[in-house]
Amino acid sequence: MNNLVEATVSDLRNLIMEAAGKAVAEEQFAAAPLTPFTVEVPADRSHGDLAVNAAMVWARDLHMPPRKIADTLLSYLSFPSDSAIARAEVAGPGFLNFFLADRYYSRILKQIESQGAAYGRSDFGGGKRVLVEFVSANPTGPMHMGNARGGALGDCLASVLEAAGFQVAREFYVNDAGNQIEKFKTSLEIRYLQHFGVNVEMPEDAYMGDDITAHAVRFAEQVGDRYVEADPEERRQALCDYALPLNIQKLHDDLSKYRITYDRWFRESELHNDGSVKRILDKLVASGHTYEQEGALWFRSTDFGEEKDRVLVRANGIPTYFVPDIAYHYNKLVERGFDLAIDVLGADHHGYVPRMKAALEALGVDPARLDAVIMQMVRLVKNGETYKLSKRSGKAITLETLLDEVPIDAARFFFNLREPNSHLEFDLDLAVEQSSQNPVYYVQYAHARICSILKNLAAQGVTYRSVPEEDLDVLREPAERDMIRHLSSLEAEIVAAAKQYDPSRVTRYAIELATLFHKYYNACRVHVEDEKLMYARLFLCVQVRQVLRNVLDLLKIDAPEVM
Repeated sequence: MNNLVEATVSDLRNLIMEAAGKAVAEEQFAAAPLTPFTVEVPADRSHGDLAVNAAMVWARDLHMPPRKIADTLLSYLSFPSDSAIARAEVAGPGFLNFFLADRYYSRILKQIESQGAAYGRSDFGGGKRVLVEFVSANPTGPMHMGNARGGALGDCLASVLEAAGFQVAREFYVNDAGNQIEKFKTSLEIRYLQHFGVNVEMPEDAYMGDDITAHAVRFAEQVGDRYVEADPEERRQALCDYALPLNIQKLHDDLSKYRITYDRWFRESELHNDGSVKRILDKLVASGHTYEQEGALWFRSTDFGEEKDRVLVRANGIPTYFVPDIAYHYNKLVERGFDLAIDVLGADHHGYVPRMKAALEALGVDPARLDAVIMQMVRLVKNGETYKLSKRSGKAITLETLLDEVPIDAARFFFNLREPNSHLEFDLDLAVEQSSQNPVYYVQYAHARICSILKNLAAQGVTYRSVPEEDLDVLREPAERDMIRHLSSLEAEIVAAAKQYDPSRVTRYAIELATLFHKYYNACRVHVEDEKLMYARLFLCVQVRQVLRNVLDLLKIDAPEVM
């Protein structure tokens, strides 16, 4: 997208360098290499819309006082008639402050009108291919609060990256092999045998949930006692073949309800069945970074800065979970050729990332191509107290029960209110409250309020229409200028969110825009006698509505017209 903000900053830099060039030509400045300067937005906008520190950083280059440099630059500065900058002044010891012209604000609004749903998007990512893997919940049971936060976070991060110009794929890694599946089989088997009166106890580390019992009972209803006397491995596999697809389908259904659609559900079993796990082991051995000890195969991860080495294959010949995970990341980055892989992981995975990077480096893959977002725990709160159990089942809150208790819009919005590495307090009472205290309601209400303004004016014969750029110069109230400046920062905010892997920046942007609009609504009437001003204000409202909708669409949250 053609970003007017960036273009204005670029033009300002050129104007300053042109002024410096004139000063050199007239021997006011020495002909010397000049240190790069910064263009910033001042904390106090009364001091200007943009501040430049060129005079400060050039003092050493030019052997002159900063104030004298600033005054000299100011004397040579000239702004073309179509410039987005109106004037400049020198402040303090030598800061140059610049004030935007009326046409800058008008152009921002016209840019929003012309770009519509694409406003805020950019080509920052250059089309690089990024794979975002998130949730990847254990398929042996229901999804918990960490999965709920990871789902909203991962999905919105993928959307932010797409808006910033990356080519993004979403993926769920299904752990349908390994120890947890063996434990799943054992748990199902025992519940099945118990159903037919066989006296066998569940191991302490088995899955004790009601869902395991329900699977075993339904399986028994379908096949009877056919597997009671069957070969144990045949019985275990039959139970798993019945229950695991149901669990995976439940993951599909719950995440689909949560508005998450994956490009691929990648099964761990694929890596075992197609020989990838063995090939990775062979590659690691060939790399020279493995050794055998006490019958086990070890990865010398200390070669890559890790505190200790890691077991790859146990003495019994069974690979640890580490090996298929290495094969999976190798598949992402080498075999499928993604430029970057991002894993959204729980707080207990801090050690996982450097371990995986070490393995990739041993395999000749740049470890910088693997990134991770580590998210902290969620604390559910109800009536001001920690809330752990569902009122319906008396069991721990799962994603399914959460979405039964709070709107999906609220869930997705609340889980993205804080940056991933901060602890999150999710207030169940606030999530269902229809008031300005509820941030998602507050943002949605701003959108609905604008729709209401349009509807009410149309009933009075005032129909929205496009407004020429020059007619928007009448929007000079501080509340109007503040709002337009915020509108202009959307692209930069999305790019920052993509750089930092922090979609909460976009959520907070929406809250601030809603706040600015509600203040504007109370400060400035749209339906005024001055027809030019009325249509300009109506045009402004429609562009605010467009940007609100763009942000809510990014978060996959509804933008209602009536509330």
